Amino acid sequence: MVEENTQIRSLEDALNRCQCLGMRISRQRRYILELLWKTKEHLSAREIYNRLSQNGKNVGHTSVYQNLEALSSQRIIECLERCDGRLYGTITDSHSHVNCLDTQQIIDVHVQLPSDLIEQIEAQTGVTITDYRIDFYGHQQPEQSKLDEALTKPSPV
Repeated sequence: MVEENTQIRSLEDALNRCQCLGMRISRQRRYILELLWKTKEHLSAREIYNRLSQNGKNVGHTSVYQNLEALSSQRIIECLERCDGRLYGTITDSHSHVNCLDTQQIIDVHVQLPSDLIEQIEAQTGVTITDYRIDFYGHQQPEQSKLDEALTKPSPV
């Protein structure tokens, strides 16, 4: 069984956490968790609904929103608040994000700041830092852009 403070590292961990919390593992809830763990992306509720529908999973809009709210409020899944809406992902432990401005992709990264920098921030603010999350923004590196372009170009017949 997964303890409440244990990090969720797999679909099985997420399902176990639901059970530990007394949450019913409905068909819809399972579909949502399976999709998030399979895709390893940050998705909006609409994207989750659309992908489930495309895969023949009959889940209503309201059910998707209610399940996402329940799962994120219990920290079983991650909820990112963005200016254009919420995005949901699977990593719930402390981590940072790299936001690609070209592809709109959000990449999870674990970053550890040097202790002297943390101490400097604490001295400036008078606040003891217990956790942090950094959002990085940038453009795809030119080599990667060319590779992506080559992979998406139709091949001549």
